[in-house]
Amino acid sequence: MELKILFTVFFAVFFAELGDKTQIATMLFAADQDVSKMTVFLGSSFALICASGFAVIFGSILSEYINPKYMSILAGIGFILIGGFSLYKGCIST
Repeated sequence: MELKILFTVFFAVFFAELGDKTQIATMLFAADQDVSKMTVFLGSSFALICASGFAVIFGSILSEYINPKYMSILAGIGFILIGGFSLYKGCIST
């Protein structure tokens, strides 16, 4: 196992998830006094594991057909578009 890659992925995903819609949804579930916090933790953890597994499998398959360099460029463009759309929606709603 490559520790450098492990920590890079961990911190990238950890900071990307902070304040994300999924984290906010998890906090709302945990705020319910009648719900087991362990159940909420396990449910959200399992969901992130499944989503990450899907991303790894899908990324592996895509890398057989698309050069990883181009995948990085497409991902970057996608993030820029999502950020621009978020800024646009934020400016319109205020």
